[in-house]
Amino acid sequence: MRPLDVTVIALYCAAVVVFGLVLAGRQRDASDYFLGHRGLPWWAIMLSIVATETSALTIISVPGLAARGDLTFLQLSFGYLVGRIGVAAFLLPGYFEGTQDTAYQRLERRFGTGARRTASGVFLLTRALADCVRIFATAIPLAIITRWSLAAGILAIGIVTVIYTWVGGLRAVVWVDVIQLGVYLLGGLATLIVATHLAGGVGAFARAWDAGKLVTLDFTPSFKVLYTFWGGVLGGALLAGASHGTDHLIVQRLLAARGLRDAQRALIGSGVFIILQFVLFLLVGTSLWLAGADLGPTMRGDAIYPTFAINQLPAGLAGLVIAGILAAAMSSHASAVNSLASASTQDFYAPLSGRHDPTHLLWVGRWLTLVWTAVLVAGAMAFRNQNTPVVQLALSIASITYGGLLGTYLLGGLWPRARERDVIVAIIVSVVAMTPIVLGVPRRLLPGLAWPWYVPLGTAVTVAVGMLSSLVGRADSRTGGQDAQAP
Repeated sequence: MRPLDVTVIALYCAAVVVFGLVLAGRQRDASDYFLGHRGLPWWAIMLSIVATETSALTIISVPGLAARGDLTFLQLSFGYLVGRIGVAAFLLPGYFEGTQDTAYQRLERRFGTGARRTASGVFLLTRALADCVRIFATAIPLAIITRWSLAAGILAIGIVTVIYTWVGGLRAVVWVDVIQLGVYLLGGLATLIVATHLAGGVGAFARAWDAGKLVTLDFTPSFKVLYTFWGGVLGGALLAGASHGTDHLIVQRLLAARGLRDAQRALIGSGVFIILQFVLFLLVGTSLWLAGADLGPTMRGDAIYPTFAINQLPAGLAGLVIAGILAAAMSSHASAVNSLASASTQDFYAPLSGRHDPTHLLWVGRWLTLVWTAVLVAGAMAFRNQNTPVVQLALSIASITYGGLLGTYLLGGLWPRARERDVIVAIIVSVVAMTPIVLGVPRRLLPGLAWPWYVPLGTAVTVAVGMLSSLVGRADSRTGGQDAQAP
C-alpha cells in the first residue's frame, strides 16, 4: 500500500483505542463494566447494535455476495425488522422487570438455576464459535494489506482489541462502535461512487439489470433456494428473535439502556438502519462487478471489496476504508469478549462461588476478558481454510443453537406445563439435532436445506421436544418435588 494509506490506517487504529479509553470513564464496579451503569443513550445503543451484528462480515462479505450473485440477500433484513418488533413487544418488557444483569436471569425466574446455566452455556458456545469467524474475516483484508499470514493477522487483532475492552468495558465498546460505524459507512459510500464512475456512471446499472444482478425478491416456495422471500421473512424474523432477544451480545446493550422505552427505540431503530446498510453494501458489490473488480473464481468473494479499495481508491481514502473495516471488526470482537466475560461472571462464577461483591466481580470480569480473548484467537485459526462466505458461515454456526435458545423462551411464555427439566432436554436435543444439519458432523442431514431455515427448524424441534417432555412423568412430578417456577 501507499505510505499515506498506511499512515491513515495506523493513526486511525491508534485513535480508536485512545477514544475508547477516554470515553470509557472510570470503571467502579461490575455494573459499570458490563452495563455502562445502565445509562447509555438509546441512539448510541442503536448504532452499537448495528455495528456489532454486521461489522466486518457485512463490509467484506455482503459486497462479495452481490458481486457474485444478486440482491436477494436483502430479503433477510425484512425478517430482521419483523423479529425485532416482536422482541420489543413481547420479550423486552420482561427484561426490565426488576434488575437483570444477563439475558438468562429471566429463565431462572421461570424455571430455575439449571435452565439459566444451560442457556448461558449455549450462548457461550454459540458466541465463541461465531466470533472466531468474525476474527478470521477481519484477518482477510489485514493479510491483503500487510502481506502477513492469516495467523499473524488474527493474533494482532486480538492483542489490539483487548486493550480498550479490558480497561473500558461496555461503555468503551459502545462509543467505539458509534465512531467506527460512521467511518465504514463513509468508506462504503466512497467506494460506491468511485466504482460507479469507473463503470461508466449510474447508467451502467442498466447492464446489471439486464444481467439479473438487481433481482431483489424471489418468491420461489423452496427450502433449498438460498435466499427467498419466505425464508428471508420467516427465517430472518426467528433469527433476529433469537439473536436480539436471547443472545446476551445484544441483550447486554439493551439492558444498558435508561429504560424499556429507550431499549425498544434502539432495537426497532436498528432494524430499519440495517435494511439501509444492507442496501448500501449490496449496491457496492454490484458496482464492483460493473467495474470489473471480480477477478474470477481464483479470488475469494470476501476479498473483492478490500482488494478494490487498495488498488482503485485514491491514496488516503483507501487507507480510511481499510481502517474502517479493521476498526469495525475489532469493535465487534470487543463486544463479543465483553459479553462472554459478562455471562461467565454473572451466570457461572458469582452463583457458584457465592461472591457477589460488585468490585470483586469487576476484577473477575477483567480477567475473564483476557481468557476469552485467548480462546477466540485460538479458535479463529481453525477457520483459515474455509471457502464459504464468512457472513454465511457465521450465521450458519449461530443457527445451531439459536433455535434452542428462542424455543426455550417460547416454552416459558406460551406453555405453562413446561418445567426446568423439559427446557434443558429440549435445548440439548435441538443442539444435537442441528449439528449434523448445519455442520455435517458426523454426517450431513437434510442436504440442500438453505441456512435461513436452520433457526425455524431448531425452534420447532425445541418447542416440540419441550412440549412432549412436559407430558411425560406428570404423575411422578405431582407426588415428588416440583421444579422452580415463577410467574
